[in-house]
Amino acid sequence: MSFIPRTPVRLLLLPYAIVFTLSVITLSVITLSAIAEEPIEQQTATSAASQRPTLATLKATGWERSRFKQHAAEMAPQLADSAEDSALQPNLSAFESSVKPLLIQHCIDCHGPDNTEGNIRVDTLDPDLVNGADTDWWSEIFAVITKGEMPPPDEGELNDADRQQLIDWLSSELHTASIVRRRSGNHSAFRRLTRYEYNYALQDLLGLPYDFAADLPPEAHSDEGFENSSNLLHLSVSQFETYHGIARNALRRATVVGDQPPTRYWGIAMKDAAASEWSKQDKRLRQLQQDLKDDPEKLATELAKLQNEFRASHNGAYYKDLMNGRTAKTEWDYHGARFAFAPNDQPSPIPDSYDCVAVLPNGQGPRLIVELGNQLPDEGTMRVTVRASRVNTETNYVPSLQLMFGWQASNEGRALLKVSSEDTPIYAGPDQPQIVQWDVPLSEIYPRNSVRKTSPMGAIPSPSEYIRLVNSAASPSEIQIDYVQVAAPVYDQWPPESHQRIFFESNNAGDEQAYARETVTKFMTRAWRRPVSEAEIDRKLELFAKMRPQCETFEEAVVEVLATVISSPQFLYITSSPKGIDPTDTEPTSSNDESAQQVAYALASRLSFFLWCSIPDQELLTLADSGRLAEPNMLESQIQRMLDDPRSERFARHFVHQWLDLQLLEFQNFKQNVRGFDPALKDAMLEEPVALFRQILGDNASVLDFLHCDYAMVNERLARHYGLPNVHGNHFRRVPLSDDFRRGGLLTQAGTLAMNSDWPDSHPLKRAIWLLESVLADPPPPPPPAVPQIDLADPEIAKMTLKQRIENHRNHAACMSCHIKIDPWGVAFENYDALGKWRNEINGKPIDASSKLFNRQTLDGMEGLKRFLLQDRQDQFVGATVSKLATYALGRPLSFADRADVEAITAEVRRKGDGLRTIVETIVLSDLFQSMNTPDSHVTSPTTDHQGITP
Repeated sequence: MSFIPRTPVRLLLLPYAIVFTLSVITLSVITLSAIAEEPIEQQTATSAASQRPTLATLKATGWERSRFKQHAAEMAPQLADSAEDSALQPNLSAFESSVKPLLIQHCIDCHGPDNTEGNIRVDTLDPDLVNGADTDWWSEIFAVITKGEMPPPDEGELNDADRQQLIDWLSSELHTASIVRRRSGNHSAFRRLTRYEYNYALQDLLGLPYDFAADLPPEAHSDEGFENSSNLLHLSVSQFETYHGIARNALRRATVVGDQPPTRYWGIAMKDAAASEWSKQDKRLRQLQQDLKDDPEKLATELAKLQNEFRASHNGAYYKDLMNGRTAKTEWDYHGARFAFAPNDQPSPIPDSYDCVAVLPNGQGPRLIVELGNQLPDEGTMRVTVRASRVNTETNYVPSLQLMFGWQASNEGRALLKVSSEDTPIYAGPDQPQIVQWDVPLSEIYPRNSVRKTSPMGAIPSPSEYIRLVNSAASPSEIQIDYVQVAAPVYDQWPPESHQRIFFESNNAGDEQAYARETVTKFMTRAWRRPVSEAEIDRKLELFAKMRPQCETFEEAVVEVLATVISSPQFLYITSSPKGIDPTDTEPTSSNDESAQQVAYALASRLSFFLWCSIPDQELLTLADSGRLAEPNMLESQIQRMLDDPRSERFARHFVHQWLDLQLLEFQNFKQNVRGFDPALKDAMLEEPVALFRQILGDNASVLDFLHCDYAMVNERLARHYGLPNVHGNHFRRVPLSDDFRRGGLLTQAGTLAMNSDWPDSHPLKRAIWLLESVLADPPPPPPPAVPQIDLADPEIAKMTLKQRIENHRNHAACMSCHIKIDPWGVAFENYDALGKWRNEINGKPIDASSKLFNRQTLDGMEGLKRFLLQDRQDQFVGATVSKLATYALGRPLSFADRADVEAITAEVRRKGDGLRTIVETIVLSDLFQSMNTPDSHVTSPTTDHQGITP
């Protein structure tokens, strides 16, 4: 019996590993015969397969074997007792009478005085889990017993009654010990905003879509995979200076001085864009007529040929005269900027009718370039308006339009950037074309043409810039465009809305001191997510008084003050209580009513950063001010409102990326010209798990759908990769699947499979480790030093199948202890190639994806893996998902002291059907989430841990 210690965080997650009841640890007669007697007659095997429950059935019946169902009644009193002051005592009598004899009988031979495998002796462990120092080791024992890994099969198995007796005692004692530790523990989640939270907070505060955090370095990932972990997010004095510079620049971009800058307008009809191409054709016609004027018969023949050529279709983008059917391929080059259109001072209306279009086939190759010269400004919004329609409305193919921005100064200097946030489907037919509009912040386009202000038009390097329209559809389709309009800089109002958020209309506008107090107070309240004191406002006004003589305008001085507001710890940090992080605050301790209000504002802030990755909106702050936010019914309604808000997309995207470690896919560098792989497929792979999470969250569907479901979230490009028919368009949608194990859920998604591959083949170890770490929250032990590599130079090894090589590698003594717990999980994925496509053979040899787990459970490929997880490990997976979401929600690593709360949340979620929304709601309503906002929580003081950082 061998134990391998893990980190304390992993110890918390391990109790959710399987609790094997009689039906769990005993294989059916059919399954055993299939394992032990190979082969069996085909008729018997077919009959056995037909009698097996479907994966959907296993999802539904798994609750019947859940330990949370069996122990729900016992858990409730313990949770109620946890709020009382009475001491919780260890049950040592049960240990002496029942548990100790079992440990001596089954464990002492390997973990006793004569033999100490895994550096653990069970005979010397302190059975007092409440007060003793061996809780971590008892957690390990609980994990390996519940997963059926101990005792080893060769050492004799525990009977079901004895195993259950050990599980019951350990579960109860660990639960009690966790409650006691939580009462006396430190629960601080005092942390700096992550890079993306900071960016969203500034966007929502200032009302601008800019990437304010572009110059900040990426965040590190914690052991649990999350970027928002409090043990990583600190702030040094040098970093503080960086934040202050970003804050000043952000506020300057949000505010304006002086008159509105003039707007320049480009209006380009395709008739005008094609004029040069028609001119070329006309010149050829005139030349032919001149050359053959003396041979009328030949002239007629050649003219007919030339006219047919002028009506031919083209592989790339082309112009088409709708009056006579004439076509010409679109042309563009950067020499001399001779294709650039000049802007006007006044807009030209889009004409009601048209007789010439540009036809744009799908793909990145065909291009329609509209060159704008060197007149685009540095700042402000570029508004691009296009009138477009489908060429063919008789097919189901839906083309999509994408906007790009580019320039080419010379042969070496060029750039082409996608500037539309998403592709726009074109549904309209030619009779009723649709208007597509993009608003692009020019200051967000990088890089711009560096010579646009120094090199004259017509010279080389060329200073010109252009927009490019792309039909990004996955299937053959065509879009026709008749008019393109560009305007820059565009302001729908002046001063812009972002300026008026700060410098709003007021009766005090004529009194600088009074107006400064009013603007600073309003801004500070929103930025700091709470009411601000008079003393805090006075300090900012003292700064304003110092800055005003140094600034030309009132607005400039206020901006300098507000820059200190959003570079203060009050803005940059999330804490248990919003008060008290200002080291210069000398106000007396708040009253009970004020403390309760502080708690409510802190709850609003923590909730918004959990579900929106940003600051609270006015509704949350108003409810916090009224004291109603913490009311359970009100909090439940706010959770639902926030999850229905578009800002919850941020939560889905960032949680899923960190939970599943999708940066592995972002950084995956497939070799060039990999058959079947392109950037559009990679983008779809990255989006699929996020789309699935959004679907499950929106429906409050069971999180077991992550293991298997009868639908997929795909767009056309990904559906084609999977072989799913009749999916058209770039948008993701729910597509039903048959109850087949090959697709459905996270395990069989192309992205998660591809990111854990080693091109040109799959990688069972990477896939196994990802499954254990990200999905089951049961990471394997790290490899020992000096692990031998697989020697592919050995001809005997080179001719082995991948599974045989792994088995050969595992036979090394140094590798056995780790690989025996990892390899079987990865081998189950072997029917999927490096890009996640299904395969039955490799190099003409059939694939054997069957394997046996450490406890001798057989996994028959992906179907066997899904069956095992849905039948035997539902508790582990749901508990792991709860733990991952709780870790993200709290912004800190979980510890053993959190175990009882996480277990209570898991039990509640399991009883309510495992819904994803249910998990989010139960976490927010839990004491685990809300207790961190109590005034007497143990909060790390910023005055000691972050000295030198003051508002």
